[in-house]
Amino acid sequence: MKKKFTHLDAQGNPAMVNVGQKAITQRTAKAQALVQLNEEILELLEGDDIRTKKGPVFQTAIIAGIMAAKKTGELIPLCHPIGMDNCHIAIRINDDKLVEINCTASVKAKTGIEMEALTGASVAALTVYDMCKAFSHDIIIREIKLMEKTGGKKDFFRQ
Repeated sequence: MKKKFTHLDAQGNPAMVNVGQKAITQRTAKAQALVQLNEEILELLEGDDIRTKKGPVFQTAIIAGIMAAKKTGELIPLCHPIGMDNCHIAIRINDDKLVEINCTASVKAKTGIEMEALTGASVAALTVYDMCKAFSHDIIIREIKLMEKTGGKKDFFRQ
């Protein structure tokens, strides 16, 4: 059986997926964004509570990511608006000297929450960029990816 895009109708037009008959289940998704900064900025971030004119970098990015995750249904045209039960964002500098942003979102609903987790991680990464660009524009948001999702039809886990 040939797979079809779920957000297109029979004529190929955009369409919201009808989730009316789906069962309510517990759903969780984890997404990750990686941001590459130059050595100067990394040294500043590893110092004591780095602050820019816009406030503490990682704390501001956490708030921005959570706010964005809550608005995913408004930002992604065919994404169902859902009330999240929880959203948590953790930011650290990993062993590869990349800013690692992890967003975990959960809900009890008829539809998944991976778009909320991906949106939260994305906007947190953009906020890190925004707050660090005064030092250098040599900043790369390297990747944004779904790490895992549970609940619904099938689970997904990235190795």
